[in-house]
Amino acid sequence: MTETFPLPVLPLRDVVVFPHMIVPLFVGRQKSVLALEQAFKGNRQVFMVTQKDMTKLDSDPDGLYRVGTVGTILQMLKLPDGTVKALVEGGKRARLDLCRQTDPFLEVDVEIIPETGRVEKDPEGVMRALLSQFESYVKLNRKIPPEVVVSAGQIDDLGRLVDLIGAHLAIKIEDKQKLLEMPSVQSRVDRVYAHIEGEMGVLQVEKRLRTRVKRQMERSQREFYLNEQMKAIQKELTESEDGASGELIELEKQINQTHFTKEAKEKALGELKKL
Repeated sequence: MTETFPLPVLPLRDVVVFPHMIVPLFVGRQKSVLALEQAFKGNRQVFMVTQKDMTKLDSDPDGLYRVGTVGTILQMLKLPDGTVKALVEGGKRARLDLCRQTDPFLEVDVEIIPETGRVEKDPEGVMRALLSQFESYVKLNRKIPPEVVVSAGQIDDLGRLVDLIGAHLAIKIEDKQKLLEMPSVQSRVDRVYAHIEGEMGVLQVEKRLRTRVKRQMERSQREFYLNEQMKAIQKELTESEDGASGELIELEKQINQTHFTKEAKEKALGELKKL
C-alpha cells in the first residue's frame, strides 16, 4: 500500500513549481499565510499545488490540480502589510490523496510519485541534444536569462534537466501542469522537445516579422529624410533664382538709364544676356 502523509497546502496561481526549483513566493491569502507559518514551525514542508481557476481568491480541494510538489521552506519573512515572502525549494512530485481539514488552513494527505521510465539508450546524448535545443530557444526568446542555460549545463540528471527546461518554457500553465503530472522521464523529454520546436517556430516567425517591420520603418525614415533634403534644396534653388533674377533686372534697368554709346550699350546688354 502506498504511504501517505499530511501536509499544509499552499495553493498557487499562475505558476507551477517543479522539483528542485527554488522560487520566491509572495503569499497574501490568510489561509496560505497560516499554512506557511504552520509548516515553518514544524519540518518546513508544504504541498505546493496550482489552482485550476486562477481568478479565485480562495480555493478548496476541488479547485486544485491533483498533482503538485512537496516543497521545503528555506526562508520566510513577514512583511508589514501582513503578506509573507517565502523562498521555497521544490522536492518530489506528489499527488493529493485526501483532504484532512479546510480551516484555519487547508491540509491534505499526499502521496509521493516516484519517477519512472528512465531513458536507457544514450541518456548523455539525449541530454546534449536537449540542452542544444534549449540554447537555441533561449537565443530566440530573450525573456529567459542566459544564466538559466549555464545552470542547465551543470545538471547531470536528465529528469532534473527536463524539469528545469519545462519550467522556463513560455507555455500555458495547463501545459506545464501536464509536464509535472508525467512521472516518466522519457515522456517528459518527448513533450518538452515538442514544445521547444513549436515555440521556436512561433519565435522565428515573430523574428521575421520584426525584421520586416524594422526594414520598412528604416526605408520610410530614409525616404522621409531624402524628401526633406529635396525640399530644402529646391527652396534654396528657388530663393537663389529669385535673387539672381532681381539683380539682373536691376542691372538691365541701370544699363538702359546710363548714357552709353550704341556700341557700348549693345556690348553691355550682350554680357547681361550671358549672365
